[in-house]
This record gives sequence, C-alpha cells and structure tokens, in this order.
Amino acid sequence: MTLHEALDPRPQDPKMGGIIKLALLAVGGQGGGVLTGWIEDLARDNGYAAQATSVAGVAQRTGATVYYVEMAPAGSGMPIFSLMPAAGDVDIMITAEMMEAGRAILRGFVTPDRTVLITSTHRALAVSEKMVPGDGIASSDEVLAAAEVAARRLIAADFDTLAIKAGSVISASLFGALAGAEVLPFPRAAFEEAIRKGGKGVEASLRAFDVGYKAAQEGEAKAPEPVATAPKPDTPQGPARLLAEWQALVTRADKLPGEAAAMARAGLKKVVEFQDLAYARAYLDRVEAVLAADRAPFDLTREAAKYIANAMAYDDIIRVADQKTKLGRLARIGREMGAKDQNVMQVTEFLHPRAEELVSLLPARMGAAWAANPKRMALIDRLFNKGRRLRTDSLRGFLMLHVMAGLKGWRPRTLRHAEEVAHLNRWLDTAMAYLPHNYDLAVEVMRCRRLVKGYSDTHARGLSKFDRVLAAIELVKDREDAALWAARLREAALKDEEGKALDGAIATIRSFA
Repeated sequence: MTLHEALDPRPQDPKMGGIIKLALLAVGGQGGGVLTGWIEDLARDNGYAAQATSVAGVAQRTGATVYYVEMAPAGSGMPIFSLMPAAGDVDIMITAEMMEAGRAILRGFVTPDRTVLITSTHRALAVSEKMVPGDGIASSDEVLAAAEVAARRLIAADFDTLAIKAGSVISASLFGALAGAEVLPFPRAAFEEAIRKGGKGVEASLRAFDVGYKAAQEGEAKAPEPVATAPKPDTPQGPARLLAEWQALVTRADKLPGEAAAMARAGLKKVVEFQDLAYARAYLDRVEAVLAADRAPFDLTREAAKYIANAMAYDDIIRVADQKTKLGRLARIGREMGAKDQNVMQVTEFLHPRAEELVSLLPARMGAAWAANPKRMALIDRLFNKGRRLRTDSLRGFLMLHVMAGLKGWRPRTLRHAEEVAHLNRWLDTAMAYLPHNYDLAVEVMRCRRLVKGYSDTHARGLSKFDRVLAAIELVKDREDAALWAARLREAALKDEEGKALDGAIATIRSFA
C-alpha cells in the first residue's frame, strides 16, 4: 500500500500518480515560508518531485498565508500539480495557531476520511479579538473539539512554547511534529538534513525539531517547567515612616468584610503606585463610605473596592510615560523579542498627542477655559496632533518621558484630574441612589465602571458608552428586572467597538419604556 492509499481510504485516481497534498496556515513571524522550504527540499532530496506555492493573507493577524506543497515520486513523467488546496482534497494540514485550525476546518481542508491535522494549541490573538472592548477571545476548546471530529487523525500540542524553550521558532517544532507523525515516506534523518541544508540557526532549529518530534510521538506535549522567579515582596520597600503609613492602610483594608478585603489590598497597591499614600487614604475613605451603607453579603463593597481603584488610577499622559520608563521594561521587551547580548535593540514609541491630552495637563480652571474655546483647541490640534516617534532606548527619548512621568505631584492640580474626580463622584452617587430600592441594580451600576478604560480615543469611546448605559438604566430603574437589564446593557456595550450591540439594546428598552 502506498502512503497516499494509507492516508486516504477512498479509491485513488491512477492519473494522480500518488500525489501527497500538504497545506500549511501560518501568519507573519511564524516561519511558514521556512517550513515550506524545508518540506520542499526534503521531498526533492529524497527522490520526489515537488511544487510549493503560497497565497499571502491580508495582514499579520487578519489573514493567514496559505502555503501549499504537492509531491509525488519522481518517475518517467512530470506529474501535474495544483497551485492551491481544494476542499476535501488535503492529506496533511499544518496550522501554526489554534484558530487557524478552526479556519482550515471551516474551509473544508480538514476531512475525517482523509486529513491528518497537526496544530499548535497556543493562541496568537486576531485583530478582531483584540478590538472587542470586553472579552473577545474565541474559545480554543470548541476548536479543539471540532478538530477531533473533523480530522482523521489529530496531533495537537503547544508547539510555540516548545520552540521558544528550545531557543527557536514554531516552524522548527512543527517540522519535528510532521516527522514524528510519520505521514511522509522519509526517515527522521532526512528531515534533520533539510534543516542543516538551510544553514541558519541550525542548532536551535534542531533542538526545536526534537521536542516537536517527541510531542507528536507521545501524543501530547508536556507542560513547560515554570521559570523560577524571586517572589515579590508583599509590602513596598522604603523609609520606615512610609512603611508604617502603608501598614496602617493595609490594616484598614483588612477590616473590610469578606472578599472586599482582598480586593481593597489590591486596590491600595494600584492607587499608591499611581500617586501616593495620601491618595490611597482617599481611596479607602470612598470604599468605607460605601460599606457604611452596605449590608450582607457586601457585594456592593467588593465591587466598589475594585472599580473605585480602577477609576482613581486612570490612564493619563503622566501614567503612560511612567509605564514606558519603568525599571526592567527594556529588558522585558528584549526577552520577548529574543534579543541576545550581541544584538542591538532599538525601541521606538509611537505617540499621537491630541489637543485634549495636552490641555488636560493645565491647571484645572485654565484648562477648562481653554477646552471651552473651539478656536484655541483647533490651533493646538494643528500644531501638535501629529504622529511622533520617540526612541526610549536613547538617553534623550528616555529622559523626555522620564520627566513627564515625574509630574505625579502636579497631577492633582490638572484639568484631567478634576474631570476624573467629578465623573467618579457622579458614578458613585448614581449607584448609591439605587441602593435603598434595588440592591442588585446598585451593584450592576458599580460594575458599569468597567466600560471606562484606556487612553485617548479609547477612553473617550468608553466614557461615551458608560454615559449612554447609565442613561438607559434610568429608563428601566423601576422595573423588577432592572438589574438584569443593566447587566445586558453593559455586556452589549462590551461586544463591539462601534456600539452597534448597545444601540440595539437601547432601542429595545425604548420600545417598551
């Protein structure tokens, strides 16, 4: 029996000459072209005629590149190869990411009577998933379940993590999985020789090949060993006086009931990092004010401890600059990029300051007067609203952001701070006003603060949705199911960036309000 007969139990067309058909879906940076080259060289070096083609996707994560290889034993005549895979006519499908496996199944490239599917189980989130304001991540479990049904044979493991641990990229571990699956008529040594023939990163690629081979042979990959790191201290480090003040705040937080205590401790760390200990005292004051009106099971206090901290630690220019100049950030980026000691790494920040961000740094009264002047704001926008690139690996670029990050002491005097405090107070007042009549509705309004997040345009969109949701809640506040409608409105606002789902939910409310 030929390999092709083993792969496909259906009667073969003699004219096809035992052609093996292999497709690969990969996105930018995953080495799909390298893997395709290895497969093509492997076939030709072992007495097979082979042809490889590729059709590029739209962009990094909006469309995978489809690589396609056909091979057949070299004979008296040249076989006729196809340029693209066809639904129901693929022997081996390799996908370099879990959702790509799902797309391959949807396109009909994976069939239960024919296809061996080799896929990595890790996720590289698509642009469509990242754009969702809430949790837009698709379910890997559903794709894996579909793959088990759709494929004749499934080989699935986190080949990306395996490759990274070996110091290589996923193309090498997937090539190892292809060898370990034993679906091509070539010995392991021939696969390894194809890697050596490439001449680049050979040793690292061979290490990744080996772990991929073993994962395919064993049927599943072992979880990577956790990297040992020094535990972070539970308390900040600093002068004894400040540590004593911090401990007093922690003691106050620990007196909160149930889960609210743990939430408040996390909130304290967040607001202290954002500003200072005095700011943390104001945070606890607000949480304790909610507790004074709350009752068991104290769900309102728990949610207040979480979302008041988020509201007080808003994203402004000062915080963004602080995040970009934090100790260890360059080292972390280097690790993620796989930079070695001999490499020179440059980090370029893309900045696009709007007039609103610049004016927000002015003193509150002056900033409000400027913001209310359309001509002045238009002038500032023309002068500064331009894309700018700043290299934070350089001394000049780093110092510019470092100085900006050092303006924490100025922050409480700014227009942005005044606006955030006013919005925070209105939100809390709204939630507490519902408390006497509808406890669950007060809790849901507290949770609505989740809608406000991010920086610049993202923050403005979130704020707009937040205001629309609270206005719609006002329409249903007297209904018995008001809390359910508040939750539906919030989740609708999180479904899409444009707010179409929210528009639909509000239209439904207006139809019966």
